Amino acid sequence: MVLVRQEIGEVLRDVRLQKGRTLRQVASRASVALGYLSEVERGQKEASSEILASVADALDTPISVIMREVGDRLAVIEGLSVVPDTLPDDLVAQFDADLAMR
Repeated sequence: MVLVRQEIGEVLRDVRLQKGRTLRQVASRASVALGYLSEVERGQKEASSEILASVADALDTPISVIMREVGDRLAVIEGLSVVPDTLPDDLVAQFDADLAMR
């Protein structure tokens, strides 16, 4: 079974290491307990959207970039051969039709 929290944690750790930051630096800048952030990175704790946004900000990385990477990694785990860059046209059309009805 794929656990999204594990992929989120791995992406956060990878971004942190790419930026050359320590866990302590990011935790301090994000106003998150060091131990809690460590657990999030190891996939042991589920971070709230507020915590994720704070950590992303501390990493100077848009949350959309982090979540995109998580989505791409999940697609690979799920065995998708092609990871779409955009929404399928039929899904966009359905969304537009739903908005028009409101």
